Parts: sequence; C-alpha cells; structure tokens
Amino acid sequence: MAPALIEAEGIVKDYTLGTRKVHALRGVSVVIPTGEFVAVMGPSGSGKSTFMNLLGCLDTPSAGRYVLDGADVSNLRSDALARIRNEKIGFVFQTFNLLPRTTALENIELPLLYSGVPAKERPPRSRAKLEAVGLADRGDHHPAQLSGGQQQRVAIARALINNPLLILADEPTGALDSRTSVEIMALFQDLNRAGITIVLVTHEPDVARYAGRNLTFRDGRLIKDEAVAQPSDARQILATLPAQEEEDAA
Repeated sequence: MAPALIEAEGIVKDYTLGTRKVHALRGVSVVIPTGEFVAVMGPSGSGKSTFMNLLGCLDTPSAGRYVLDGADVSNLRSDALARIRNEKIGFVFQTFNLLPRTTALENIELPLLYSGVPAKERPPRSRAKLEAVGLADRGDHHPAQLSGGQQQRVAIARALINNPLLILADEPTGALDSRTSVEIMALFQDLNRAGITIVLVTHEPDVARYAGRNLTFRDGRLIKDEAVAQPSDARQILATLPAQEEEDAA
C-alpha cells in the first residue's frame, strides 16, 4: 500500500455564529494514501466543504490532528500554511477563479510569482502546463475569450504549476455541460494515473464514480467510506460521445 499523504485523526471544527456554536466537523478520521483519487460527497451543511478547507490548509481544526505528507500541520501559523499551500497543493474551483484582465499564460504563472521563481523561468514553465492540458495555442487569450471548459483547463494548469502532491477540486464540473464535464474528468484521471493525489468535492453521483473511493459526509460526520468497484473511465466514455468542436467564447 502507498504511504499516507493525508492523515486526519479525530478532526473537530466548531464555529461560533453570534451566541450559537456550529459543529461543522465532529471527530472525522480518514487516511488517504499517495496516488488515490477520492470523491467527497454529502448534502449542503454536511461538513464536506469544511473538510476540504482543512485538507487544503485554508483553516485549522478546533481539535484533532491533521498530518500532510508526514508533517503535522494542525496548529501551524498562517504564513507556514500559506507556504505549504503554494508548495504542495493545487486548487481547482467551480467558478475557475481566473483573473479577467490577464492572459491564460499569466494566470498560470501567478503561483510562480508568489514562489519567487525568476521572471525568465515563468513563461516556459507555464507554457508547458498549458500544453499538458491541451491548450498550447490559447496562451494569449483572456478568460472572456475562452469557453467554460477551456477556462477550467487553464485553472487546472495553474493548479499544476508548482508540481503539487495534492489537487483539491471543489465542484470542478458544476458550471460545465455534460460532455465538457467528462473531458475535465478525463484530465483528472490522467493526472491521477501520473501519480497525483486528487480529492474532489461533488454532489453528482455520476462524477463521484470517476474516483476510486467515495467519502460521504452528513451532519459533520464521515458516515461512509467505500471503494468504487469499477470507476467510470472518462476516456472510454468520450469515445462513445458525438464529436464536438469547442470554440472560443468570444
């Protein structure tokens, strides 16, 4: 079995809203080995988004222990968490979160700027990631000139730019049509086969079946942790769908 990349032990997260205490997570324990593809499911308010924020070092637990890549990050300061996010984690969001006034290439370069990578090294590294997601000819396009699927590919390339150990994807197909969703899931499966650990939040059972393991949350608790017997193969599904020409949005 692969070594654990993520180890959550008895994770509790409480929030205070006025005079009311909200128990967002109630003693969650889970281990995710390096190289797994995990889908996180659950209704609104189940705790899945809080869980993802903790995995992504965007927040810290009220109690319990979170070990990422062998290091306990449960009680680190915000600057240390920011460094870990930049070095080890790539984020992909439903709404893409691209800067509208910068090109695709410049959007991908942004994490390199925060990492202190010299200016002359940033464009070639960004172009390589853009090529890896199938958009080598779109580097000078702004987000408004790209379709939703192309924007999400740019966002994935940005998530990959620092060669992360872990990609966290929050409803990455939520704003896409059915065929484009399959294309994006094919890209995630390709990345996972290349060794990147992926944890993906979704409310769609069809999307969850592309992962090898499903975690289900309810009322702040992990209520189900099950392997997917035969994950859907996005490349095979794409081969059965009618061809579709993806055009610029502009």
